[in-house]
Amino acid sequence: MADRTAKNLIEYVLFLILVGVVRLLPRKVALALGAGLGRLARRLQPRRVRIARENLTAVFPQMPEKEMDATIAEIFGHLGKSGIEMLLLDRLRSRADLDRHISVIGLEHLEEAFARGKGVFILTGHVGFWEVGTFLLPILGYPVDFVAKRMKNPYIEDYVRRLREAAGGRVLDAKHGARRIMKALSENRAVALLLDQHTTPHRAVQVPFFGRPAWTTPIIAQIAMKQGVPVVPSFSWRLPDGRYQVEFQKPLLLSGAPGPAAVTANTALLTEKIEAAVRRDISQWFWVHRRWRE
Repeated sequence: MADRTAKNLIEYVLFLILVGVVRLLPRKVALALGAGLGRLARRLQPRRVRIARENLTAVFPQMPEKEMDATIAEIFGHLGKSGIEMLLLDRLRSRADLDRHISVIGLEHLEEAFARGKGVFILTGHVGFWEVGTFLLPILGYPVDFVAKRMKNPYIEDYVRRLREAAGGRVLDAKHGARRIMKALSENRAVALLLDQHTTPHRAVQVPFFGRPAWTTPIIAQIAMKQGVPVVPSFSWRLPDGRYQVEFQKPLLLSGAPGPAAVTANTALLTEKIEAAVRRDISQWFWVHRRWRE
C-alpha cells in the first residue's frame, strides 16, 4: 500500500509539472506540444501501436501499409492534443470562449429533447475532443452530468474531476452509476455517456461495430426504453484550424417490446451512430483501445 501511495504521489508531481508548463503556453503552442508528446508516446508504447494496427487492419483490410502508418501517427498526435486540451478545460468559461473555439450545429435537437421533461441521454464516444461537452453544455445553460470511470491515481483523478466540473457540470462515477443516472434524469438533466468501449460480457450485449461483434453496455437502451428518455447523439470533431465542430443530432425515441432482443437492437442502433461519427475522420477515434475482444 505504501509503495502504491508513493508511486501515485510521484506520478502526481510529474503531472503537476506538466500542467504548470502547459498553462504557461499560448493555446496554439500547447497543442503543438501535445502533438509532439503524442508522437513520442507512439515510440514509447509499442503495445498501443500494435493494438491500433490490429484494429485498423481488421476494419480496413485493404488499407495500404503506408496509409496505415500515417493514420496511426495522426491518431497518436490527436490523442496528445486531446490530453493537453483536457488540462486547459477550466480556461473555457464564457460564451465568448465558446464562440471563439466552437461551432455548434443542431442545438434545436437538444432543445426538443429537453422539452419532453424526462431528462436527456447524450450519446457520444471517444471521437474528436470528447471532453468538450463538460464546458459547452453548462455554458449554454443545460444542466448536465457526465458518466466517467475513475482513474487509477486518486490525486490525478481529483484534479481532472475539478477541471471537468469547472464550468458547472457534474461527474458521475461509472461504477454502480445506474441509480445516479436515474436521479439525474428525474431532475430533467442531461446525462452524457460514451458508448464505444469494451464492457465485460456479463454486463453487456454484443452488437456490430464496423461489422465486428463488440460487447457494449446496454444501459442507455434499457433506461431510455423503460422511461421514455430521448437520446441525442452528439459528437465533436477537431477542425484543421484548431477549432471544434459540435453536432447535436435528432433525438431518438427508442421503442420495441420489452425484452433482451429490443435492448440489443436499440444498442446496435446507438452503436451505428457512433460508427458513422468515427468514419467522418478515422484519425480522431480511440483505436488504441481493445474494443473487440473474444
